Amino acid sequence: MTRSTKTVSTPPSPRIRDAEATKLRILEAAKKEFAQNGLEGARVDAIALEAQANKRMIYHYFESKENLFKVIIEQAYLDIRSEEALLNLESLTPKDAITEFVKFTWNYYLRNPEFITLVNNENLNKARHIKDSSILREVSKKFVDRIQAILDKGTQDGTFRAGLDAVQVNITIASIGYYYLTNSHTGSVIFNRDFLSKKALQERLAFNIDTILRLLCL
Repeated sequence: MTRSTKTVSTPPSPRIRDAEATKLRILEAAKKEFAQNGLEGARVDAIALEAQANKRMIYHYFESKENLFKVIIEQAYLDIRSEEALLNLESLTPKDAITEFVKFTWNYYLRNPEFITLVNNENLNKARHIKDSSILREVSKKFVDRIQAILDKGTQDGTFRAGLDAVQVNITIASIGYYYLTNSHTGSVIFNRDFLSKKALQERLAFNIDTILRLLCL
């Protein structure tokens, strides 16, 4: 009679778990440092201190400050695309789907202010860190195709006007929130209005939704 044997899975070694935890701390600290000071102003010493790691470990995992920024900016785009993918837009009418997408974009910017500053910095660098990212091109294409399908459905059911382009629509949705928030401090002074008060933010979101729907709807 042969004796049955059980396969016992070996748990990850503490060293592997510690390495992953260290990398995550470095990435979180780097995101904060790059968002505050940009690529040129960011200091590896500050990232190491915040991450409770040493500079040697940062260079071991990411090779250079430049490459660490590349990882951060790519992940920033992947994060927003991942959250967008969780939106249940297809179950809604086209008008409600676009309304929810406008709300999501606005609220994402409010919850993740570092996203805006990181994107600003990558534009200053002429997108050199993401221009060769095949994964970003792939997820962005899926996102654009998804929004285009909603716009086309709205055209077919008579809700939206014909000829709408998902890229142009997304740029407009992003920009009317993006500009408001990046200029909130100067705008508050110039227009003598607190752009960041709860009331002002609610009014702005309502204005954004109304603006986009007036643009799209027949």
